[in-house]
Amino acid sequence: MTLTLAIVGRPNVGKSTLFNRLVGKRVAIVDDTPGVTRDRREGEAELGLRRFSVIDTAGLEEGKGASLEARMWQQTEQAVNEADVVLMLIDARAGITPVDQHFADLLRRHGSNVILVANKCEGRAGETGFYEAYSLGIGDPVAISAEHAEGMSDLYDRIEAAAESVSPDKSGVPIDNQEGGEGPLRLAIVGRPNVGKSTLVNRLIGTDRMLTGPEPGITRDAISVRLEVDGRELELFDTAGLRRKARVIDRLEKLSASDTLNAIRLAEVVAVVIDGTVGIEKQDLGIASMTVEEGRGLLIVVNKWDLVSDGRQALKTLRERLGDSLPQARGVEIVPLSALTGARVGDLIPAVLSVDEVWNRRVMTGPLNRWLSDTIEHHPPPAVRRHRPRFRYATQAKARPPTFILFVSRPEAVGETYLRYLENELRTAFELPGTPIRIRLRKGKNPYAEKGTSGRGGRGSKARIKKRG
Repeated sequence: MTLTLAIVGRPNVGKSTLFNRLVGKRVAIVDDTPGVTRDRREGEAELGLRRFSVIDTAGLEEGKGASLEARMWQQTEQAVNEADVVLMLIDARAGITPVDQHFADLLRRHGSNVILVANKCEGRAGETGFYEAYSLGIGDPVAISAEHAEGMSDLYDRIEAAAESVSPDKSGVPIDNQEGGEGPLRLAIVGRPNVGKSTLVNRLIGTDRMLTGPEPGITRDAISVRLEVDGRELELFDTAGLRRKARVIDRLEKLSASDTLNAIRLAEVVAVVIDGTVGIEKQDLGIASMTVEEGRGLLIVVNKWDLVSDGRQALKTLRERLGDSLPQARGVEIVPLSALTGARVGDLIPAVLSVDEVWNRRVMTGPLNRWLSDTIEHHPPPAVRRHRPRFRYATQAKARPPTFILFVSRPEAVGETYLRYLENELRTAFELPGTPIRIRLRKGKNPYAEKGTSGRGGRGSKARIKKRG
């Protein structure tokens, strides 16, 4: 079993910086603005020779009722309940505040196994705050600088000791003993703000894991959660809503958008969520087009389907719009559902697995070349300067997405229109709906290359010799 640690503290004390330091890469968004993190983020952290599960949480703020702060605290409280050890961070340069004291009292009453961590202790600026931390009454503080990786060995020793006190079999998993194997299928849930992405993720995993609400832009980080369906493990990425680039002026929103784009690049399948009551908009098409350009498997999810009055007409209109505006993903799968009520949500994961299967599909060379011969014979490429390009051979270079190499006499003479025709014929012949298809043209082998001269050059040389004779 693996030890689980939750990192808690008031806003802007460096929780996400420490999370990134433990994970070993920049995963959580870090900014000087207080309250950047809202959802709790989980990851595999490494410290010394041990690997742990670590949870980054929202800044501890008091809130009442259904306010956003209250919902954030509920997420943090759930993380504390799940954790074996809680790392409470304070800002040593700022010193102890009443908020630190308040939440230290909460953790003490909760009975958590708490390690007090005084962050930002680089230099002498944090010395006073470090000694003030003793007044919190939750044990001796550990002085670190998460940004500069100072004091991490001391933190490691305290975590090891805490792990042993919790349970010997949760003392961490040695890095060298990690089991290998195929990773989970990575699914990114993307779309415009307030279309129900977080609600959909919560419905899929069966718990209120993500913050949701009527406020647009609640999600800022791309948060990942694991889900297992029929023996297949998936990693879901709930992402921040993407607005038109011209409207994104806030620095924090730019960081969130960059995090979402990175989630798309790392995903295998991308589900673009649209609002069924509004229909597909230009921004939705832009996100779908970007997904295809990145070579990811694409799926369109129509949320709020319970509020659509004429579903048949809505689907017809959507398919026509996709066919006109997204021809490079012809036949993309559409899943209408309601994340709020749960209606037809069970159709989503089978559709994701189907898209992934197509995205990974390989075509045998024999059938591929028979297809090429029949296709060229049925509709030859247009002649350029009275010469028609000759296609000689086809092979699939790779999958994920399906990528084909066509050897042709004059690649530069094959126009984009004809390439689109070949792509559509490939998609139809080998049942590759919706997935991006890559076609690469290569110049066919020159039969005179081994002789060191071209055919025309050879005839010209022979003629010159005859004239001299």
